[in-house]
Amino acid sequence: MGEFTVAFLGYRDDWELERLKSQAPDGMNVVGTPLGSERDEHAALVETADVVIPWMRSFENDMVDSAKNLKLIQALSAGTDYLPVAELAERGIRVANNHGANSVAVSEHTVMLMVAAYRQIGRQMENLYNGKYIADFFDIWEEFHELTDKRIGIIGLGQIGSRVAKRLQGWECEIVYHDIRDFDAEYEEAAHATRVSFDELIETSDIISCHVPLDRSTRGMLSDSEFERMKPTAIVINTCRGPVIDEAALIRALDSKQIKGAGIDVTEIEPIEAANDLKNRRNIFLTPHLAGTSIEAREKALDWAIHNATRLYNGEEPGAIILPV
Repeated sequence: MGEFTVAFLGYRDDWELERLKSQAPDGMNVVGTPLGSERDEHAALVETADVVIPWMRSFENDMVDSAKNLKLIQALSAGTDYLPVAELAERGIRVANNHGANSVAVSEHTVMLMVAAYRQIGRQMENLYNGKYIADFFDIWEEFHELTDKRIGIIGLGQIGSRVAKRLQGWECEIVYHDIRDFDAEYEEAAHATRVSFDELIETSDIISCHVPLDRSTRGMLSDSEFERMKPTAIVINTCRGPVIDEAALIRALDSKQIKGAGIDVTEIEPIEAANDLKNRRNIFLTPHLAGTSIEAREKALDWAIHNATRLYNGEEPGAIILPV
């Protein structure tokens, strides 16, 4: 049996690789290539690795063609839509996500987007930086809202969605959710969330927040039909993956006043294109896909990655495996 190798592709800082090495058991070889390395350098590690931890654009799918020992691709992100999970499974290579490592960061950012959309934070900043200060704000009182007593509809009550629900408890909101999975009563009670049908959530929620993986079943989940059934005062929040929302339909809904606004961290094409119609709108608060970014989230993702690799090394089943859809 050869040496068990974990390859970290595209680490940004030396401490990240050292953190993995410090937790690796005896007999496990942890190697890495820094962000910005040439493709051939990344590919050379993939060729002999048992576990690959890819970051950013360091991993390309055809690298597995020459992989001799690869058993697991361990993502540092929650989403794994950039990996061909089904094709890899056919080769006997599994994919795992970060096991909720960034769920706190994303949930906090989600609540921030809700407040930003309800309190016109983008417009406030625009006026302040343009020297207008509070000009015209006293003419639009009805555009400022509180979260208290609002019905928040969470689509997907997993690692992130459940944490959004828990953080909203102190805001005195009514939390409802829809998910294709079943959760036990204890899980629902901890989140203070009530299960409803997808249709009821869409039609009755004041704020609709998306927390689902991107796959064939969720692509375009919110489109014209869904926006037409929402309250005209509804706010839509997306911190999962851009294509979960049909952007063209969202823009139509905003222009026709079918809904009130949106808080968006992810877009269909990233980086967001200069001509994207989501930009420069007062009824949309945009952030650049950084909801999951925090030093704590990064540390937790790295710790989970080496923990999962160690499970595989010890002959145990790795966790947070993503099934082909």
